Amino acid sequence: MRIREWDRNLKIRLFGEGMMNILFWMFFPFMAIYFSDSFGKGMAGLLLVLSQVVAVIANLVGGYCADQYGRKQMMFLSAVGQGLTFIVFAFANSPWFDSPMLTFISFSILGIFGSLYWPASHAMVADVVEEKDRNTVFAVFYTALNISVVVGPILGGLFFFQHRFSLLLIAALVSFSLAVLIAIFIRETAPEKRNKSLVTDSSTKWTKFIWTQLQDYRVIAKDKIFLLFILAGVLVAQTFMQLDLLIAVYLSEKVPEQAVLNFLGTSVIADGNRIFSWLISENGLLVALLTVYMTSKMNQFRERNVFIISCLIYAVSMILFGNVTSVWLLVIAMFVFTMGELMVVGIQEGFVSRLAPEHMRGQYFAAASLRFTIGRTLAPAAIPLTAILGFQWTFYVISFLAVSAGFLYYVMFSMSDKLAFNRS
Repeated sequence: MRIREWDRNLKIRLFGEGMMNILFWMFFPFMAIYFSDSFGKGMAGLLLVLSQVVAVIANLVGGYCADQYGRKQMMFLSAVGQGLTFIVFAFANSPWFDSPMLTFISFSILGIFGSLYWPASHAMVADVVEEKDRNTVFAVFYTALNISVVVGPILGGLFFFQHRFSLLLIAALVSFSLAVLIAIFIRETAPEKRNKSLVTDSSTKWTKFIWTQLQDYRVIAKDKIFLLFILAGVLVAQTFMQLDLLIAVYLSEKVPEQAVLNFLGTSVIADGNRIFSWLISENGLLVALLTVYMTSKMNQFRERNVFIISCLIYAVSMILFGNVTSVWLLVIAMFVFTMGELMVVGIQEGFVSRLAPEHMRGQYFAAASLRFTIGRTLAPAAIPLTAILGFQWTFYVISFLAVSAGFLYYVMFSMSDKLAFNRS
């Protein structure tokens, strides 16, 4: 399915979200370093965990609301909320005021609005794209995201530490622009609401509203295959979530300044922070170039094998990162890491869309996103863990979690195959 054949909703989102993601990746990879410098590693890890706890709840609420009130409305409200939050974020890093705590609060609120946005965004893809084309469309969106991952950290390395105020104001402007695009050009794609009385009855108490949401998710919780998918995803997320956490701090603290290239007697010198921005860009470039190709190749193999091998590759990459400091060995470690990522990025969203009933797509994608929100909630614990175990053993622990995720995927697909056999 070529992009020119896409629904207009998808084309507009691809452009608008692409611009937003570039700005997001200009500051996001450097936040763990910023918080570690401002609060210390222990407190930084705790604060990052707390910021994600609320995001987990927001993610579930976002999925429910995407099904009840529509994809467009949730995306619009989230984009406006992000724009307003970026203004506060900028004020906390302005020439007149500097507040790491207000920066943390703004960063956390951005995560909440992101958790409200993405379930609706992913559900919209499933609404307008036929099942046979979904893996490819999800892969293209992931490619666009990782073009941002290439461009963003490079620009962020230049602007984040010296021009953070201007950068965040521009991010606010882009967020408001995305909201305008959604309001004017995006059409609603959600199926007919299932419970109109709950939506229109303004007298419904907020406690009943929340309880109704939890009851709906209880239906999903009975899907054992889906629960194993989420649990395995949370474990393997402890690897790729470390890209801007443990790996960032490790490179900043343990990788010495070194000569990267020697050309005509002139050496290119880089410290850990600069090498980190290069590795982030390497990851983004590889994903941008290879996602669609790898997705088409992975579609030819059994999903079980793809998920399990991806976990094992992630495990190997963690061991490599924990044992090298040379820039070129780190480049190899990042290549291995990215191959684990590329194997599954295009097929996992398609897997969720096949499990989800049409009227619960938003909630299923929200629940599936718990792999990332819970994963990101737990991932910052790796930073204070280094004070107890050291960097090397911390990487070993995370490698073990990736292997454990591979085992859970094996159990999940065994259950799925048995269920399919019984139905036949």
